[in-house]
Amino acid sequence: MTLLVEQRLSDSPYIDTVMQGQAVSAGSAIRPAEVCWHMVFVRAQGNLHPLLVGPWSTAGVANWQEGGEILWIKFKPGVFMPHLSFDQLLDRETKLLEGTGQSFWLKSQTWQWPAYANVETFVNRLVHDEILVCDPVVPTVLQEQPHDLAPRTVRHRFQRATGFSPKQIQQMVRAQQAAALLQQGVSILDTVYAAGYYDQPHLTRALRQWVGYTPAQILHTQEPTAVVQA
Repeated sequence: MTLLVEQRLSDSPYIDTVMQGQAVSAGSAIRPAEVCWHMVFVRAQGNLHPLLVGPWSTAGVANWQEGGEILWIKFKPGVFMPHLSFDQLLDRETKLLEGTGQSFWLKSQTWQWPAYANVETFVNRLVHDEILVCDPVVPTVLQEQPHDLAPRTVRHRFQRATGFSPKQIQQMVRAQQAAALLQQGVSILDTVYAAGYYDQPHLTRALRQWVGYTPAQILHTQEPTAVVQA
């Protein structure tokens, strides 16, 4: 175990989860594609590294160095920063400028480094200053709730608020649901049927692209990543 992680849910309408971790030793792990983006704060060797991370359109590899302390804020689908296009965020890590002391720069302002316990207060301030906003169309569509918007309008608003089309998000979510079934011990053929894939090759292609593992690898591996939850 090279990365110890503690995770909690949030009552904020903007936050999916909050995580903090410590790198016991240097390591890496396959990370899945990710619909959501993160603000990540790393302390390593006496230095502070504030980052905007993702979202990720395909699976890839995450790396970390020994001794780092990491705070992740994962935002809900539809939460975005109007001053930054997802063209600048998709499939990359963007380093924010460091300020003096425990601060960093975001949209021409300095912000204090948040802590695991006060992330909601930090995010509320970003919302108050309209640095963070949420497009309600995204959760409405993803939860299959009724709406009267034209498909073209939905696609445009999804692209602006998530960086993806609704279909891309649905494909990623379905692959992750299939991976969860396999991790629970469901057979490959039963997973194909339950997740709505055409056949086993279709499932395999989807999992390789969005999860980073084949069905057989997931089925026969109890811990497919090096990340553990404390």
